[in-house]
Amino acid sequence: METENKKILLVEDDPNFGIVLKDYLSMNDFDVTLAKNGMEGFEKFKKDNYDICILDVMMPYKDGFTLAREIREKNENVPIVFLTAKTMKEDVLKGYKAGADDYLNKPFDSEVLLMKIRAILQRKASNTLADSKQFEFNIGNFHLNSKLRFLKYKDEEPIKLSPKENELLRLLALHENDLMPRELALTKIWRDDNYFTSRSMDVYIAKLRKYLKRDDVVEILNIHGEGFRLVVKS
Repeated sequence: METENKKILLVEDDPNFGIVLKDYLSMNDFDVTLAKNGMEGFEKFKKDNYDICILDVMMPYKDGFTLAREIREKNENVPIVFLTAKTMKEDVLKGYKAGADDYLNKPFDSEVLLMKIRAILQRKASNTLADSKQFEFNIGNFHLNSKLRFLKYKDEEPIKLSPKENELLRLLALHENDLMPRELALTKIWRDDNYFTSRSMDVYIAKLRKYLKRDDVVEILNIHGEGFRLVVKS
């Protein structure tokens, strides 16, 4: 996933650590705004749009929990990651109740933070895509009308897909030539992510492969441990 120009609000009261972390994230193609306390952080948040917020918990004037609640009042969807030296279970739970998407204890490996940020942004992008209103797709020589649940090959009579076949193929088509995360399909279509629903989805993937095998340029690949990819060769 492209991270270039993704905007991060970093709120950290340790000036040395804040500058080092800002530089590291900037080197990895993020656009980073640094604030030195919770009050300054909230002022900066109100003046711009951010893709993710990284908040220290222990700060003067306004702590990270309070800042997170204020951010959530303004924006329910922006991801929030807490950085903290506190490892008490009560503090971790308090952080999630304040709206955290993830939590990292200091000291931490900066590469782990980077992976968490990318995973959160990928998840958010996938969820946004899944909520798209698009319902017609050309998939190689197939045409999918997901509103009518029709899958048509060339000029032949269309096949009527089952509701789950239809929703799954639509999600794959929205992610054409890109990864469709397994957990996205399970939560969006099955409303659950467990072993049994995962096996059920594999059955539907097999059914879709049977429909699509007529076209040599179309293939559903299994990306082990991550999800599926609808490949349409040009």
